[in-house]
Amino acid sequence: MTADLFDDAERRMKRAVDALKQDLGSIRAGRASAALLERITVDYYGTPTPINQVATVAVPEARLLVIQPWDKKMVADIEKAIQKSDLGINPNNDGQVIRLNIPPMSEERRKDLVKTLHKKMDEHKVAVRNVRRDVQDKLRDREKKKEVSEDELKRSSDKLQKLTDKFIDEMDKIGKTKELEILEV
Repeated sequence: MTADLFDDAERRMKRAVDALKQDLGSIRAGRASAALLERITVDYYGTPTPINQVATVAVPEARLLVIQPWDKKMVADIEKAIQKSDLGINPNNDGQVIRLNIPPMSEERRKDLVKTLHKKMDEHKVAVRNVRRDVQDKLRDREKKKEVSEDELKRSSDKLQKLTDKFIDEMDKIGKTKELEILEV
């Protein structure tokens, strides 16, 4: 009777975890990662397009990103987009490729990134809790309509809480791993 609600809740909570993973991938840790450029878009013939869709992004070394545009006319546009972004990295352009040297982060910058990490984690945890509240409301509605018994409501609420706790714990593990990555010197 309530299986449909739990399937929907689990799917939506999993989406929140996936969104968290994607969000945390764009937070700069001490080493180079192509994910740093995912949120940066460049104007490609009038359309804002992610850099990885107009160029090849390679990570030849731990602290170096190399961006090779497929269209050589895009080099200057990509360089401008990176400079406008909040990355805080100055691109080196040789006319063919753009090199991004990832400098080591200061202790202060690391702490700021950890604060940002916790803020993003809280936002995604709220999304999971909102799913829980939504399903809980639907369960109460079904009880009022006499579709489920009071005992079934209690069992379902406990099951829903366990499901929520499972996804919150998963988010905490992901966040802890990212935090250690950021604080690593």
